[in-house]
Amino acid sequence: MNKAINAYQQNSTMVSSPYKLTQMLYEGILKFNSLAKKAIEDRDFEKKGYYINRSCAIYIELLNTLDMKGGEISQYLHGLYNYQLKLLSEANITNSIAKMDEAINVASVLLEAWKEETSSAVKVA
Repeated sequence: MNKAINAYQQNSTMVSSPYKLTQMLYEGILKFNSLAKKAIEDRDFEKKGYYINRSCAIYIELLNTLDMKGGEISQYLHGLYNYQLKLLSEANITNSIAKMDEAINVASVLLEAWKEETSSAVKVA
């Protein structure tokens, strides 16, 4: 059954629109950040590192896909993603719940803004 679910999830990712893929990346960041925070609270530092690394990998992918000729939004997101990477690194080193809370809050705002922006863009298209 797990193989069927994994195959379905892979196929749905391959056929998703760029809007949906970016939304899925933001959702992944939120999930991994929340799991990292829980791992810090549980003093499970191996899991904490694993989940923070997963979030960082997503931010790096988002950075790599930015069109820097795209204007102010790309510049803003570039700075924000880099700030998030710094914040997650600090949380990883210091086991800071406060830094994880900030990272979760920023990711939540990104996700909500993305959903709002893309819902209007999809309606127009």
